[in-house]
Amino acid sequence: MPPVAHAPDAPLAPVVVHDRGAARLVAGHPWVYRSDVVVPPARAGFAPVVDRRGRPLGQAAVHPTSQIAVRLMHAGDDPVDAALLAARLDAALDLRAALARDPDAGMDGVTGYRCVHAEADGLPGLVVDRLGPVLVVQSGCAALEPHLPALVARLVERLAPEGVLGRFDAKVRALEGLPTDVALLHGRVPEAVEVHDGVLAWRVEPHAGQKTGAFLDQRLNHRRLATAARTYAAPGFRALDAFAYHGGFGLHLLRAGAAAVELVDASAAALEAARAAAARNALPEPTCTRADAFERLRALDRAGARFEAISVDPPALAKRARDLERAAAGYKELNLRALRLLAPGGVLGTSSCSAHLQEAEFLNVLADAAADAGRTVHVLGRWGAAPDHPERLGFPESRYLKFVLLRAVD
Repeated sequence: MPPVAHAPDAPLAPVVVHDRGAARLVAGHPWVYRSDVVVPPARAGFAPVVDRRGRPLGQAAVHPTSQIAVRLMHAGDDPVDAALLAARLDAALDLRAALARDPDAGMDGVTGYRCVHAEADGLPGLVVDRLGPVLVVQSGCAALEPHLPALVARLVERLAPEGVLGRFDAKVRALEGLPTDVALLHGRVPEAVEVHDGVLAWRVEPHAGQKTGAFLDQRLNHRRLATAARTYAAPGFRALDAFAYHGGFGLHLLRAGAAAVELVDASAAALEAARAAAARNALPEPTCTRADAFERLRALDRAGARFEAISVDPPALAKRARDLERAAAGYKELNLRALRLLAPGGVLGTSSCSAHLQEAEFLNVLADAAADAGRTVHVLGRWGAAPDHPERLGFPESRYLKFVLLRAVD
């Protein structure tokens, strides 16, 4: 069911945090974990936050049992209310309008982009994506939940979508004690809509696709790998897109002149969507291989295959900090295999969307993989997500995506 607005409860008492949590907030990170809270709040909501000496730290969305117990809204004294949330939403939408006017933002002709990027836009846990004619909303913060109807109404007023869908089926909602479902919040949202990335078009499924129905953050990196392949590879080059999903990298490589592209993904539905998108954009049909990408890379390596352009874009391998060591081994394995498959002079676009793996650590993993593969490799560039996914300083989780473009010298 859609979230229902209700009368506000009595104000919450200030939440007291330990010195470590206070230091995080003062340093600019908006989160305090439950282990750093002295006394948890009585319920989810908005409350003042103070340190153990009673010194004010600001106003926050708080939760009594969630792992993220405190999400700082601002460092002042003014309580969080509907007007503040509406102003934050307007600021997020104004930023996207400005990006549409910025020639360097690559937004020309783009109909799939992020309108609200959670904490980076000052609205904790709230994600809003535009998918062509509709909006898809995700929410993972219980304090914000009663305000969703008003925020959705403002989205409709500002953006005039045909429909708004609530994708409230993410597991993170259960951690906040919120129900999980998919709910129509406004108008009509069809089973499939067309989304254009400024170059190519896809049909995506808002009700059923991963995340909000599409991955929008790699939009510019798709183009960067394709441009590098066009620049450094000979015409008619061969390409591999591992963890392809809807083929964002692979289809752009086809458009850049690849004679053959193999898309590898574990999802038959995703590969079918990629095949349909190739036809929709008048591109040659890619080879679609349904397989575990780790296993496929190993098999191709054993077979002595070579490619002039490769994309490796796995899901997050480190969902928690304690997963880092295992994740680093996984990233090294993937990139070692990719570098062994890369033809001399070929280009590799490699990604990590693990927020816990920082860019410097990822580069170290890539260096180790290159050394073990016996390859000399140049770094052509390093980027994050498209600018409609803004990065907030002091909040490294907002720079979750790392994309590194490499070229094998030998």
